Amino acid sequence: MNRHLLLLVVGITLVLSGCNLAPQYTRPEAPVPADWPSGAAYQESEALPVTPAATEISWHEFFTDERLQQIVDTALNNNRDLRLAALNAERARALYGIQWAELFPALDAVGSGSKQRVPADLSGTGKKITVEHYSVDLGILSWEIDFFGRIRSLKDRALEQYLATEEARRSAQILIVSGVVNAYLALAADREALQLAETTLETQTVAYDLIKRRADVGLASELALNQAQTQVDTARRNIAVYTQLAAQDENALTLLVGSPSPLPGELLPANLESVRPPKEISPGLSSEVLLLRPDILAAEHQLKAANAYIGAARAAFFPRISLTAAVGTASSELSGLFNSGQGTWGFAPQIVMPIFDARLWSAYDVTIAEREIAVAQYERAIQTAFREVADALAVAGTVDQQVSAQQSLVDALARTYRISVARYTKGIDNYLGVLDAQRSLYTAEQVLIALRLGKLANQVRLYAVLGGGSD
Repeated sequence: MNRHLLLLVVGITLVLSGCNLAPQYTRPEAPVPADWPSGAAYQESEALPVTPAATEISWHEFFTDERLQQIVDTALNNNRDLRLAALNAERARALYGIQWAELFPALDAVGSGSKQRVPADLSGTGKKITVEHYSVDLGILSWEIDFFGRIRSLKDRALEQYLATEEARRSAQILIVSGVVNAYLALAADREALQLAETTLETQTVAYDLIKRRADVGLASELALNQAQTQVDTARRNIAVYTQLAAQDENALTLLVGSPSPLPGELLPANLESVRPPKEISPGLSSEVLLLRPDILAAEHQLKAANAYIGAARAAFFPRISLTAAVGTASSELSGLFNSGQGTWGFAPQIVMPIFDARLWSAYDVTIAEREIAVAQYERAIQTAFREVADALAVAGTVDQQVSAQQSLVDALARTYRISVARYTKGIDNYLGVLDAQRSLYTAEQVLIALRLGKLANQVRLYAVLGGGSD
């Protein structure tokens, strides 16, 4: 028995010290420039404030609005997409555990017992006795000795696939966080646009009433009255449109949050002014920060998994040695006396030697192609990430100028509108000048709201594309 135990220990040692035929992994060079773009659309690095990197600041710190924080927390606890991503990661972890367990022998145990009464006329002693019999069998089922690293390569592949799935879960969290915040900001912007439409309706109603009184005494034409009526009707239509959009924004936010009950009204924004802006972050001086993005890390783990699978395909060309061993013990008790214990051992080695199998070569070719596909996907992920960050930086470098110019335009049009109303009231100009000034002012105010929304949304986007929001 000791000899067999020694053989078992030697077998385990061979498993742990066997060779691995997987190729040495080398990370591909990133197919993007080392530095971020520069030019008129981008802020110069010397002018950027000293701010933390996206991956160094949690979403709780980045999003400073407390109401928004509560909504994001609720979404992370309830969103079904994120829950599905977490379950996929848990499944991949379990599959890795199964593959890892293949490195070790599988043990099973079977126990049995029986008790029998023997009458005195049938017993050898002439007395009635009770016979008890117990047995325990322990077996090792088909243990493959991993001389050439096939099982370890499959284990490494399963591990990398699990890690890729975990990074996919982090990517899903980033999408959920940014999606919730963008829906929150869109709701705030549409509610502000609704307030603008309501204010415009009040103004246009007052103007219509004034013109109607003037028309009643012959001081205003029917054309001016009809023009004022069109402005009132347009404002009423805009109120209905933005009421609809705000309701749809709230529905989208509710879906992202995943809560079974409606969101409390006190957590929802009244307008963009009521939302505290997020913190400023830095993209860093080098594009190497992209390598920390969860989607790029996931692509790299998939590349490593493909690399490990090549080792399993190579090992398939070599002999596979499996060992089936069994050990059994039995004991019996007669009339309360322990009689004997017996042990049995058995080893059945099996060697599978591949002679020629075209399928093995095809499978090996498949693994090589899969690795090249994984390399291309990894490089493509980096290139896509670089463009996303570059686009966000281009917006960040120009949006303040756009907002400033648009605010100046709104102020100028507001003055023009007031002057036009005064000139019409004094009878210097007709109502067409007032109409044009009001239309231009309303359009400019809508554009200003959109630009302010775009600035906030781009801050969220820059944070997400730099890998922030996963923790």
